[in-house]
Amino acid sequence: MQKLLLTLILGSSFFTHHAAMAQVATYPNHQIKIISPFATGGIADGFSRIIAQGLSEAYGQPVVVENKTGGGGNIGADFVAKSPADGYTLIMGSIGTHAVNPYLVKSMPYDPFKDFVPVAFVLDAEGLLAVNPSVPVKNVSELITYIKANPGKVSYGSGGIGTASHLAGELFVLTAKVDMTHIPYKGNALAITDLIGGQTQLMFATMPTILPYVKSDKLRGLAVTGATRDPSMPDLPSISETLPGFDVKNWIGLFAPAGTPPAIVKKLNAEVGKIMQQPAVQKKLESEGAKYYAMSPEAFGSFQKKESVRWGKIIKSAGIKPE
Repeated sequence: MQKLLLTLILGSSFFTHHAAMAQVATYPNHQIKIISPFATGGIADGFSRIIAQGLSEAYGQPVVVENKTGGGGNIGADFVAKSPADGYTLIMGSIGTHAVNPYLVKSMPYDPFKDFVPVAFVLDAEGLLAVNPSVPVKNVSELITYIKANPGKVSYGSGGIGTASHLAGELFVLTAKVDMTHIPYKGNALAITDLIGGQTQLMFATMPTILPYVKSDKLRGLAVTGATRDPSMPDLPSISETLPGFDVKNWIGLFAPAGTPPAIVKKLNAEVGKIMQQPAVQKKLESEGAKYYAMSPEAFGSFQKKESVRWGKIIKSAGIKPE
């Protein structure tokens, strides 16, 4: 009886192993879906489509992007967390969905570490502090003075709870010791529209989404949010020149449901690396103040954890309570 049981177990393991091998060998053999958890017009959505096109061309299979917005990206992330772990449903995760939302959202529907496997880092993007032209300031020091003279009356918009635009605002409040009101939107595009309209006074947004409005004089750019000046705009100071230590960059990357076969993850990682290093994509990154760094899935996972720890400390120091 024991020999029969052992034979059955070994036979089951053999077929399970070969089924998994076959799954990897034929991957992909049908449509892949990339979930963009944020609205169209943002950097996550834009690069989801660049990656989708590149993967489709490489694999000869359709790769579609589907926007599932809301909850600071949590709705889309939760959908992917509960999807089959077969490499056919991915998410363009962000600093919010996969690093800081647990510190900001009281009832998280998923665990950004246990429920996902990192696939590929895509980019980090420089941020830009911009104000409505009606705000009578021309640099960060003047802005701080203006906010302190109008406590609680100045509002800043963001792309949503947990987004880089929100985190930059909270870090600014903490380091500049000012009182501002946060107005979260469902995506940067809506937040920028209201900033241009004067419903809010300022915003910290990723360079690609807000720079066109600064160049057209609809908004006034004051400083970049990274630790140093950005080569694409060398005349624009960094906030850290006024507030030492200030450093905020948005980052995005592909994640798959936990349990996705490592060989599929590795295959996707290699292909995303090829896409991101294409000359046309590199040119787009450079023009938009964004950078790609080649990372293995393991290195990306380590980066994700470090970012979560860093921002967890900042959020706690700022006294921000989960909502």
